[in-house]
Amino acid sequence: MSASTSQRLPSRGSPSTDLSDDYGYDGGDQVLAAWLQGLAPDPDLTVSWWADRHRRLTSVASAEPGAWRTERTPYLRAVMDDLSPSSAVERVVFMKGAQLGGTEAGLNWLGYVIHHAPGPLLLVQPTVEGAKRVSKQRVDALIEASPDLAARVRDPRSRDSGNTVLMKEFPGGVLILTGANSAVGLRSMPVRYLFLDEVDGYPGDADGEGDPVALAIQRAATFLNRKILMVSTPTLKGFSRIEAAYLESDRRVFAVPCDDCGERHQILWRDIRWPEGQIDEAAWHCPTCGTRHPEHRKPALLAAGAWQATASGDGRTAGYHLSSLYSPWVSWAEIAAEHAAAKEDPVRLKVWVNTKLAETWEERDGERLDAEGLMLRREDWGSAVPAEVAVVTCGIDVQDDRLELEIVGWGRDEESWSLDTVVLWGDPAGSRVWDDLDAVLARRLPHTTLPGGVAIDAACIDTGGHHTLAAYAFCRGKERRRIWAIKGMAGARPIWPRRPSRANKGKVNLFAIGVDAAKEAVYARLKVMPPGAGSCHFPLERDAAWFEQLTAERVRTRYVKGFPQRTWWKPGGRRNEALDTRVYAYAALHGLRATFMAKPFPQLTGNRFHTHQPASSIRRPSSRNVRLRGNFSTVGTSHSRNRYIASTAGPVRRALSLKWLIDGKPNARSEPSKNPLGAAPPDPQEVKR
Repeated sequence: MSASTSQRLPSRGSPSTDLSDDYGYDGGDQVLAAWLQGLAPDPDLTVSWWADRHRRLTSVASAEPGAWRTERTPYLRAVMDDLSPSSAVERVVFMKGAQLGGTEAGLNWLGYVIHHAPGPLLLVQPTVEGAKRVSKQRVDALIEASPDLAARVRDPRSRDSGNTVLMKEFPGGVLILTGANSAVGLRSMPVRYLFLDEVDGYPGDADGEGDPVALAIQRAATFLNRKILMVSTPTLKGFSRIEAAYLESDRRVFAVPCDDCGERHQILWRDIRWPEGQIDEAAWHCPTCGTRHPEHRKPALLAAGAWQATASGDGRTAGYHLSSLYSPWVSWAEIAAEHAAAKEDPVRLKVWVNTKLAETWEERDGERLDAEGLMLRREDWGSAVPAEVAVVTCGIDVQDDRLELEIVGWGRDEESWSLDTVVLWGDPAGSRVWDDLDAVLARRLPHTTLPGGVAIDAACIDTGGHHTLAAYAFCRGKERRRIWAIKGMAGARPIWPRRPSRANKGKVNLFAIGVDAAKEAVYARLKVMPPGAGSCHFPLERDAAWFEQLTAERVRTRYVKGFPQRTWWKPGGRRNEALDTRVYAYAALHGLRATFMAKPFPQLTGNRFHTHQPASSIRRPSSRNVRLRGNFSTVGTSHSRNRYIASTAGPVRRALSLKWLIDGKPNARSEPSKNPLGAAPPDPQEVKR
């Protein structure tokens, strides 16, 4: 409280104002003082003013430790000042490139709020783990380096400090940190201030409760003086939250004056040029007069620059777009060199466009599917198989030192759910890894609506690697369990053959699957936005490496004897096990469809497949050889998230008809089914139980 406010307070002991006397409890004067302080308006100070006087950068969180200087990044001044109480702007959108200081500007705002305009504040990172990391590495460093903030946020080591990793209490307010993947954190309490960091990294859905950005913004709906900051590098066009918000704003760009003609222009990539073979001489050229501005002129250009609005906007949102071409820490030559290295690789080029130009990437026909776009569609459906899943299949890829699996749930019209990915470590020439596989395929999975869980209905095992005979030996005698030996064949052929071949050393039924057709079908499904027919659902646990494998291959046209042929290929060094296992799981679905067209298996019960094996006969894998990728815990060990359960329960029923499985058409529910083999498919209601 200012001295002038203190002087206006009633003197202690006055019969009309001494709450201790009037209400019979001590501390009444402090209550009155706090009440009067709450009536005082926010100070007429800006965030940039506060940062220049109170913010200190530490070596833990900054490459340039010491006092904060806004003059080092003059483009951040307007961004920060629009977050000040004196600004009428309600929402600030900062679509930026890498290494521009966007998050630091947000932290300056956080410090200002704690020091001068306290209130409830919510900071959202893409994940809860990310929020914890930011709290420990950035927020704690911010508080500890500033005496004014350290005096207000109590030491977390003290008893009842109110200071934890995800919560920082201070007089008049509280800072809550959470992840966009936590619906509980997003609806924790009403907030006046909302900091949404890296919004393009948020999942599409927060615990099944909707868009995390919308959930978070609802927390600030009751505050008329709310402030919302959205910061992110953009990702895919049409999927980018930060671009969508920027397009709703007044779309400001940072224009710098030419040293020669004085005309102001945005620094764009097309105006960065250099002499042939001299990329180190990259410089910005004025679009009006062509004057060359070398790298050493960048600080002066930034100091003289100003933001210019290019649209009217909604009057409440200030949008800022800034590429890394403005960064004081990245030279134009470095950006040009990165472009030269990435321009032939669409994946690397996309990263360059997103992080250096701060522009969205637009997928074009013929390009490889983008892993990041699929990651944005991840969901959290809990620990049980979703209710929509009617059939479960598994694809197994045999490597020299492991088996890799994907377990996929299938619903109506080939809508799919990636239920688990599993890695079984071991030499396929031995028996242990195959025993582990047998145990995985024999277990039951907990289901949302079926108390007994569900079994894996069919599995396809690749036999085309270096351990063909071992794969044959494992599959021998297991066809009744619908565990099939397969071999992928390129070219124009159906996904599932009319009949298997026994012309192999193992004397087993070997199914030659058309991998080209299967991959085209899988890629077509990956392009369908969920939910709905043919769409693919992925859990939050799938990481970037897995999606990179799933999208590793692409189609190209090659001319063989003068005729064009479409072939699938993967760039050297890329792994594609995730794609292979998905293709094999999809082939198993076709195998089930072919099986039911030919003749019903006796295990069919009601409207549901069932392969039952007594629990006593299940081999349990040794957990040391098992690594699960994804949302399943270690097989054969006790874990609260274990999605495999052993069961001696009898066959279970599914309410969902198998007509969609037999038909295999997108409109199977409305079109009459046709059997390509010439025989009518069995009516599910007439199948013997």
